[in-house]
Amino acid sequence: MTRSEHLSRRDWLKSAAVGLAPLSVAAAIGLPPARKALAWTSGSSSALNALSLSPQWLNGPEPTAKTLAGKVVLVAFWTYSCINSLRVLPYLRAWHARYSDRGLVVIGVHTPEFAFEKDLANVRQALGDLDVPFPVVLDSDWRIWRAYGNNAWPAFYFVGADGRVRGHAAGEGDYDRHERRIQALLAEIAGPAIIEHLSPIKAVGPEAAPDFAELGSPESYTGWGKADAFASPGGLRQDAAKAYRLPGALDLNRWGLSGEWRAGEEFTTSLAPGAVVASRFRARDLHMVLAPDQPGRPVRYRVQLDGQAPGGDHGWDVAADGGGVIDRPRMYQLVRQSRPVADRGFSIEFRDPGVRAYAFTFG
Repeated sequence: MTRSEHLSRRDWLKSAAVGLAPLSVAAAIGLPPARKALAWTSGSSSALNALSLSPQWLNGPEPTAKTLAGKVVLVAFWTYSCINSLRVLPYLRAWHARYSDRGLVVIGVHTPEFAFEKDLANVRQALGDLDVPFPVVLDSDWRIWRAYGNNAWPAFYFVGADGRVRGHAAGEGDYDRHERRIQALLAEIAGPAIIEHLSPIKAVGPEAAPDFAELGSPESYTGWGKADAFASPGGLRQDAAKAYRLPGALDLNRWGLSGEWRAGEEFTTSLAPGAVVASRFRARDLHMVLAPDQPGRPVRYRVQLDGQAPGGDHGWDVAADGGGVIDRPRMYQLVRQSRPVADRGFSIEFRDPGVRAYAFTFG
């Protein structure tokens, strides 16, 4: 699959909150052919069989037909640097902890957006950092994604004890409804009565629910393949070193560069100390997907809001004085506004060369 076929998270966030619906009904309103094939197949275990399209499993061995027989299976598509995927983890953890003894199996399908998310070591470290307790299959070639006809991070497929997909949801939200669906499917199999209260959820840092009421900034990519809203004079120069400068002022939801950078298709790399990314945004949270360009060579940075240290508005990965370190490829939460949300000017200066900047995300 080429990058042009990989839909952005932003594209699907615009329309992904489709709720929970039987897959057969969804297929009837224009899902991709692969999804239709999965929905209409005569084999009752087609959805579970598709999980065998990748041999790489973490957090335990690949579940077998025997171990899944008679179980309710929640298949969750996600990727570890996606803020929308991170914010569903508290719910997946809670459902795994509460219902696994009753017959629920949660399976994560890790389908990457960025190349570094295909790396086995990166994903293994992320699973530990994020305290992911359930088995995860690495779908680095998008085979499982295509077999399901999937189109969003995150996405959920609810498979009953009969092996058939009984519901599907894309995007964040509607968690009460999802848990009720799990409870209803578990009630169909023999065992103790299901207690119908909903699970308490504890979410901290980047995993906390977004403030959609104040969210006025869209996701934005910094590699030339998907970059938009770029404001530095002269535009991005593809795959070549260039000295950039910021415009005199940034309009809302515009971003720019200062210093020496090389813009690649997927990411843009700083080439000298003092390189800056700046934007103007409206959201409670600002995140960036960042990575050092060489493993083991961390990059120090300094964040400012409206030209000052962020203080109480610092994010999970930033000190009050704005300092922080990029030590591995992942999403970094750089701002969490503690006061009423307002339009803010953001800048991050990289004190060392060699940072790869992939995308802004907000919450």
